[in-house]
Amino acid sequence: MSAAWRSIFTYNKFAQITARAVRQSLKEEQRIAAEKRGLTAVRYQQWESGQGGAQVVLSEELAAKSS
Repeated sequence: MSAAWRSIFTYNKFAQITARAVRQSLKEEQRIAAEKRGLTAVRYQQWESGQGGAQVVLSEELAAKSS
């Protein structure tokens, strides 16, 4: 019975649902801190001839495109 969710959700979806439930059950201060930890920033950097180029933050790039 403990793996009944497997027929409905993938593991990643199950983990996402349970993490959201835990964050929502926390007190306000702890909830805000947990939500901040849950944010993901993706950066990448183009390398040529052993030299790293400028780092590009993907979330800022997406925000600029949508505005």
